[in-house]
Amino acid sequence: MIQSESDILKRVRHIEIKSRGLSNEIFAGKYHTAFKGRGMSFAEVREYRIGDDVRDIDWNVTARSRKPHIKVYEEERELTMMLMVDVSSSQMFGSTISTKQNILTEIAAVLAFSAAQTGDKVGCILFSDRVERFIPPKKGRSHILMIIRSLLEYRPERSGTQISEAVRYMTNVNKKRCTAFLLSDFINPRRDMEPLSDALKIAASRHDIVAVRVTDRREAELPDVGIVEMQDAETHRQVWVDTSSKRVREAYAADVNQQRETIAELLRHNRVDMAEVTTDSDYVKELIKLFKKR
Repeated sequence: MIQSESDILKRVRHIEIKSRGLSNEIFAGKYHTAFKGRGMSFAEVREYRIGDDVRDIDWNVTARSRKPHIKVYEEERELTMMLMVDVSSSQMFGSTISTKQNILTEIAAVLAFSAAQTGDKVGCILFSDRVERFIPPKKGRSHILMIIRSLLEYRPERSGTQISEAVRYMTNVNKKRCTAFLLSDFINPRRDMEPLSDALKIAASRHDIVAVRVTDRREAELPDVGIVEMQDAETHRQVWVDTSSKRVREAYAADVNQQRETIAELLRHNRVDMAEVTTDSDYVKELIKLFKKR
């Protein structure tokens, strides 16, 4: 449904009021504790001392001076937050008041305002099966409102999902260490699992990656409503399904659970923390739980 200019402005304002309130009261301190100070920048080179980490040795300087030297780093006062937001067609699903897209947008807004309160820059990548839009990191309320507006009004050119593309792009455009949130339902093609694992391995070695998975409970099980025609939102493939068959319902639930476990294991393997949120649950509790775990 195409929204008018006034409708979009009202939604932006509504999300700003809600998300700024949450970030003011709850998240700013926890965000600072969980993520602030993880960025390190190069400060100087000095001679090696007993007890220094040999992994910090600067081999070029060591070779020239013929004495071991190490690189010294200092904590960055300013960090960058990157929001990688899935805008594929499956985000439009929702069996409750909110769609997955609505929840993803609210979570992105809360995180952005939390980062802004600590003086950090915020950037955003909108992706489907390719990167659809890149918003370079900047500071300020007007910049965050522009990101929120983009999330609300952007109409993706593609319907599919390929998360590895977004992760690779984020790694390429951020040369300095950043905190990156990957917001998606993680309904990702099986063919993209290995590329995604490879992309996360590289990204996690350079950046602090956090995943937020938003799902709808209705996606996890089929209701018993007889024979129905179903269509995949991303591939548009249509099939007839006999939902009255217990075997069909159990096979569907098992497949969904297997996909969930595969994603969870892939993220754990690549040292990516994850929060799981459903469209009918309180995402605030899950985000606080995630921040405390860190």
